[in-house]
Order: sequence, then C-alpha cells, then structure tokens
Amino acid sequence: MRMHADELPIDAALVRRLLAAQFPEWIDLPLERVRFFGTDNAIYRLGDELAARLPRREKNVVGLEKELRWLPELAPRLPLAVPVPLAIGRPGDGYPLKWAVYSWLEGEPVTEEPIADLAQAAADLAGFVRALQEIDAPGGPPPGEHNSFRGGPLVRRDEAARAAIESLRSELDAAAVTAVWEEALAAPEWEREPIWIHGDLDARNLLVVDGRISAVIDFGTIGIGDPACDVMVAWKMLDGESRALFRRMLAVDDPTWARARGWAVSQAVIALAYYTMDTNPVLVLEAQRWLAEVFADQ
Repeated sequence: MRMHADELPIDAALVRRLLAAQFPEWIDLPLERVRFFGTDNAIYRLGDELAARLPRREKNVVGLEKELRWLPELAPRLPLAVPVPLAIGRPGDGYPLKWAVYSWLEGEPVTEEPIADLAQAAADLAGFVRALQEIDAPGGPPPGEHNSFRGGPLVRRDEAARAAIESLRSELDAAAVTAVWEEALAAPEWEREPIWIHGDLDARNLLVVDGRISAVIDFGTIGIGDPACDVMVAWKMLDGESRALFRRMLAVDDPTWARARGWAVSQAVIALAYYTMDTNPVLVLEAQRWLAEVFADQ
C-alpha cells in the first residue's frame, strides 16, 4: 500500500532500468528493497556499499537537492557518520524525477535494534546537535515548504495540530494534548540568529551498531532556524533521566524546551492523523511512543 495518494510507482524493476541506462557499472550488483522504505524516498540497497534513493513525489526532490548541496560540506564536521552522495541520476526510463546513489552506512535503525545505554545515547545526540549548531549558518536554507517549516515559528503548525487532535479525539485525551500544545505556543519564540538543524531526528533516522548510535541519515529537512525541532529528539529517543542529561549537556533554556515539547506533540498527532498501521506502521508506533514520553514528564 502506498503511503501517499500522489506518490510515484517505484519498484526494483524501475531501479534496474535506471541503473542500466545511467550507471551500468552497478547493474550487476544485488538490489534489495530496504525494509523501512522511507516516507519521502524509496530506498534500495545496492550491493554492500551503495544505496539508491528515489523521491516518492515531486515535492520530495527539493530535499534530495539539499542533501546533494550540503552533505559534502557538513559531513566532515559532524561526530557521527552521515550518508555521502556519490552519483546523481536524471529522469528517464519511466521515472520523471532526479534521484541519487549514496554510500551505504552499516547499522540498523533504532526501530530495529535497541540502544544499549540511553545515557550514552543522550551524550551522542547532544554532541551531534551541538556540532551541527556550531557550523557557520550563512547560506543555509531558512524554514520553508522544502522542510515543512522545520526551524520556523511553532504557531505555523497550530491549525494542522489542532485539526489532527480533533480527528483523534476518540483515540487520545484531546484536552490534555491540547493543554501541552498551548503551553508550547505560549513560550517565547527563538530570537537569536538561526542555526543549523537536521529537522527529523528520530528512531528511523538513527543507525545503531553494537548498541550505540553510529550514524544519522535522511537530511532532507535540513535548514537553519530555531533549534527546538532538533531538541524534540529528547522525547523521541530518550527517557526521563537521559532526557534530563541531554538537556543539561546542550544547556537548553526553558522556552526552547517548551517549544521542543510542542514540536514532539504536533509531529505525533499529525503523523497519527495521516498514517495508519497499513500505510506506515513504524511511524504510527513511534508517534504513539513520543506522546507517551511527553506525558511521562507531566
């Protein structure tokens, strides 16, 4: 079942045709659909060292283009491994969009392989976020449609979040969720200079080797802006003690912490209102867990 009504039909046969026409040196490599296919990109493992990524919809091409532009510049300055673009594919052979081949990173998503030590994970995540924030931001893309306004004012999500909460009224405590959301909206906005954000730090985009976070993937939502949308990883990945450690290590102030909690809530309810256990069971289960962690703190 497709995740989105407007996504393109993508399968292994299409990837083979594209490789044969554009990168014949890789045509004989084994090709395997990645178990978690991705919400924005269809991902196929190509041999032992490569991955082909094809945007599902035309709107997802901009995320790919940002990765091609910025990952080579950001990667050397980050403490965790990130994907490296190796080749850019052009439209053709029944597929109308730009696509790309990346290096394959070893490890399993946290959704598949648990983290052994959440305190260590808090330190690793804080180190990654801090390193990203310290990279000079001039020239980086500000919040916009290209990254669903990640890093922008939280109020931009108000209409969508309230509509999602209303649609889920029979499945959650709408009053309690709304109260947390309104508390986040009341927090002062980010007024300092915009800084680099990943924009989508959660269990699906973090790889684990031997129980420890080894890599961060999927930079399609990168940009510059309010760091709160990265700080929300505290509820997506951590528990009470490790969450507090993460906050201390990043020295997160009260307004940013409140906005980050709002980001976690809004992402959770919007995902739960859009996806089902048929279309995206991994994200549904993750979103339910994010809400549980938010209310564990209340």
